[in-house]
Amino acid sequence: MAQNGNRVIYIIGSLRNKNVGVIANALRAIGEDWEIFDSWRSPGPMADSYWREYEKAKGISYKEALNSWAAQHIFEFDKYHLDRATDVVLVMPAGKSCHLELGYAVGKGKRGYILFDQEPKRWDIMVQFANDVYFDLNELIEELRRH
Repeated sequence: MAQNGNRVIYIIGSLRNKNVGVIANALRAIGEDWEIFDSWRSPGPMADSYWREYEKAKGISYKEALNSWAAQHIFEFDKYHLDRATDVVLVMPAGKSCHLELGYAVGKGKRGYILFDQEPKRWDIMVQFANDVYFDLNELIEELRRH
């Protein structure tokens, strides 16, 4: 939870999904006393690719790279903010890491939502682990205001 005891909403999404920042800013703009956390985006859309190329250039495998100082630091940063969040919103489309973050947060008892950008081509039953799914930001905002 935020230091002032207010609600912390962690925005989960792909580094390459430009809508993540748009959604985060829209949630900030509604004027609620919420902290909207999306600072993990600050390294930019290619951060994961650059990290991979950097480690590969050193001859490091993926398994070894996961134990590097950089990977451990970034993991702990994200986990710290997931742990202090009261809610998480997964902005689609998103990949495996994002779904792991959502599952982790929901498993820790946080309210978790998925905001789809469109009806998915491939349906997935397991999204029911989330508290709810939305296709409209305004409907998600109303849900956040209710809880």
